[in-house]
Amino acid sequence: TNWRIGEIFLEVCRNRMATSASASLSKAVKQQYMELPQGDKVQAMYIWIDGTGEGLRCKTRTLDFEPKSIEDLPEWNFDGSSTYQSEGSNSDMYLIPSAIFRDPFRKDPNKLVLCEVLKYNRKPAETNLRITCKKVMDMVEEQHPWFGMEQEYTILGTDGHPFGWPSNGFPGPQGPYYCGVGADKAYGRDVVEAHYRACLYAGVKICGTNAEVMPAQWEFQVGPCEGINMGDHLWVARFILHRVCEDFGVVASFDPKPIPGNWNGAGCHTNFSTKEMREEGGLKAIEDSIEKLAKKHSYHIRAYDPKGGLDNARRLTGHHETSNIDEFSAGVANRGASIRIPRNVGQEKKGYFEDRRPSANCDPYAVIEALIRTCLLNEEGDVPADY
Repeated sequence: TNWRIGEIFLEVCRNRMATSASASLSKAVKQQYMELPQGDKVQAMYIWIDGTGEGLRCKTRTLDFEPKSIEDLPEWNFDGSSTYQSEGSNSDMYLIPSAIFRDPFRKDPNKLVLCEVLKYNRKPAETNLRITCKKVMDMVEEQHPWFGMEQEYTILGTDGHPFGWPSNGFPGPQGPYYCGVGADKAYGRDVVEAHYRACLYAGVKICGTNAEVMPAQWEFQVGPCEGINMGDHLWVARFILHRVCEDFGVVASFDPKPIPGNWNGAGCHTNFSTKEMREEGGLKAIEDSIEKLAKKHSYHIRAYDPKGGLDNARRLTGHHETSNIDEFSAGVANRGASIRIPRNVGQEKKGYFEDRRPSANCDPYAVIEALIRTCLLNEEGDVPADY
């Protein structure tokens, strides 16, 4: 009997999820301090994209007032040599406030502040793709470009193992998990619900969520957003997800193919329309845009993940609801195509199209800028124009 009890104990230990040490700290004790009054001071958490083009960093400063707009917020700086953004001998980088949100962790009147990064000479950092995206969006603002992005991600333990998966094997094959309900089908819903509510509180335009095809994989959707707001809202939604996962002691991965083999990868399908596309007869404008995209497939593949297409090469295989990375394709209701026209759009002859190529770890600024350059500014060739 003792031998059997010991065996069960070892099995429980093997299957216990690897979570961070911070997750074991008492949240009740922390809450005592979070409920203390903060007087007339406001905490502003500045957030920026680091030198990897994927990672997010943050730090907080105290303000003597509640900022109502970006113009109220001061510039700040940080040590770029510790974020892969500069050398130690000349490491000061500037944080330029660009978008402001309510803080769902510290709550009102505290703020989340998304920032652009400038180098010591006031030129944009290499991973500050917002600055050129904003310039391009301003050029086409009269066409009212709308975007909606479908962000897939995978919940992992701190050891990199998918949440809820057996420690020494795999769960059952894909099939019952997409939009699934039940403890044996939905892995990590607490994270999803907390993230959804935190985004709503912050003012992020999150519009939905669902469990995905691979267990422990989920998706949330942000949009519709016009112009540069798409990138701002998706990056802040990602930041909030990372912070929520930090509280739960798990990790949110945007790797486009976290588990090799017969498991779905993770993308960031991007829906796009203009005023003309949304009006009667807009299908013609949609088809014209698809023709332009067909001629610039390689340019878009390079723009759609932070490693110039290398990450997406693991995902876009032509299997698991993806197109082949080397071939451009389009079709109505075809989830194996590069570009999908939703069935109702084909029937109503107006609406939007979905670009299914962007990877889960894409920079949304790069994705939406590429779409504008090709579809609305009619750029040709593989080198973006300098305006």
